[in-house]
Amino acid sequence: MAGAREVVTVQLGPYAGCVGAHWWALQESSFSSDPATARSDETLHHNVLFRPGRSSQGQETYTPRLILMDLKGNLGCLKQEGTLYHDTNTDTPVAWKGALTTHREDPSPVHPFLKGLGGSEDNRSSGSGFSPRTLPGGKDVYAERRNETPETLPSETTAHVWSDFLRTSLHPRTTFAIQQYSHEGDSSQLEAFGQGEKLLQSAAYAEELEDRLHFYVEECDYLQGFQVLCDLHSGFSGIGAKLTELLQDEYAGKGVLTWGVAPTHKSAVPQKNFYRLMNTVLGMVSLSSHSSLLCPLSLNGSLGLRTEPPATLPYLRYDVSARAWLQKQCAVQQDLPLRVGGSFKLVLFCYYHKQVAASMAAVPFPVMRGQSLPDALCSQQLAAPWSSMSSCGEQSKSHCFAQSVVLRGISKEYQVSRPPSGTEPKSVLHMCDTGQEVLARYLYMASPRTFSTSHLLQSPTRLLAPYPQYFSPLLNKQGLLLEKPPLHTSAAVESIPVFTALQSSAVLRRTLGNLYEELHQVDVRRWASFFSAGVESDDFQEALEELRTLSHCYRHSDAAEDSEDDLD
Repeated sequence: MAGAREVVTVQLGPYAGCVGAHWWALQESSFSSDPATARSDETLHHNVLFRPGRSSQGQETYTPRLILMDLKGNLGCLKQEGTLYHDTNTDTPVAWKGALTTHREDPSPVHPFLKGLGGSEDNRSSGSGFSPRTLPGGKDVYAERRNETPETLPSETTAHVWSDFLRTSLHPRTTFAIQQYSHEGDSSQLEAFGQGEKLLQSAAYAEELEDRLHFYVEECDYLQGFQVLCDLHSGFSGIGAKLTELLQDEYAGKGVLTWGVAPTHKSAVPQKNFYRLMNTVLGMVSLSSHSSLLCPLSLNGSLGLRTEPPATLPYLRYDVSARAWLQKQCAVQQDLPLRVGGSFKLVLFCYYHKQVAASMAAVPFPVMRGQSLPDALCSQQLAAPWSSMSSCGEQSKSHCFAQSVVLRGISKEYQVSRPPSGTEPKSVLHMCDTGQEVLARYLYMASPRTFSTSHLLQSPTRLLAPYPQYFSPLLNKQGLLLEKPPLHTSAAVESIPVFTALQSSAVLRRTLGNLYEELHQVDVRRWASFFSAGVESDDFQEALEELRTLSHCYRHSDAAEDSEDDLD
């Protein structure tokens, strides 16, 4: 895999862990054992995000170049030291000759789904060598799991913790448990931005994190940068702020792509909702200032207190409370430029301090079996079929300054139109010679004043267990549209074409400005307990002004939203 430019990924918080569990499963699903598929996407470098290694038993391993931080109680049966490299034969013998008292804590129960993956139900809680994952080009050891009945698979509503559906084996340097806070109870939660900041200001946590970063960075031949998944709504936003500041100081010149993730549910307790909003605001201001690019990911209609309808996608029937799988679907496609030749041009989004981007997605991309890409795009009539995954609401009329677009799942024979000789082409898209030209031409026609980069891949996104089956009956096994629903129960969807975009859009002016307005009108001193965690009131007001300034970076003179003066 020559040409790979490595990326180190960091996950911060339980919701980031939930998104990440699906994220890594999707990454592994692209490890193809089919030589034809492997050749079709030969520019996709898996070594960008994964690292090859060898366990103490001599097994080849292929694990994410990942550091994840979470509260101890959220890790479930996941061992902090991992399982792949543990050797029970090298345990240090006890030298004490006197009486011993053994205190043993029962391990967390292993979800039935994970028992099947690892063979033994105790693999995760013992040191028995949880089986390593398939290497690219190797045997697909999970193909048989696609036919499992839904009752054996975990979901975000039935799993106790996110690690119940983590199918990816991890390196011993990956899992970093936070001991001093709990995921249960109201008195010991990591619920305020200041708590997270203080945590990484302590020498023990800061040094441990730096050691893990150095371990991964020093083994890289050509480090491209860092990718951070961070909970926005909790104290983990404070951890993310200090982490990205550290990365900016220690690794100047390296890109930092940050995904700020937030769940859809809101609390019935007003104080918790205000904490959530203040954490989000402080997190977005800090993360955007220390990252090359920040992209919020949430299916909420709004990141603030106002209740707005959640994002909808026409061919999905999903419970909005079980949402992380969809957010990771967007992120895993949009970080694809990191894994192809060259590097992700984050600087294209950041001119004039536009360091926040919006995520857009069509999951799946609406294309019928046998339909060509020009025909599928023409049917959209220059209105891209995607929905906002960044709580930006409707933005069809908003100006887009720059965008990075990824389309997957269009096989080579359908990327261009081949009309019979002597037939006049239906459109300029039907005159293009390559699929990449078709996509680029469409993006220009839809938004001629937008700087666009695009990537077109033949392989679709493969859906391995426990990916939920929330799809419309109008989709076949390949995720392609049917003309009408089948008479009998349709088979599970095994793969889907996906169309995503990362956009620097004028709609972000309204999104960021609304957050400012919600807190600017409130006397935040009522929430004294939030500020007692370490954030000064003056610093918070300064962050609000920075948020307002950031929103003005997305002003566009021709945009309809600029006629509104409530944000000025």
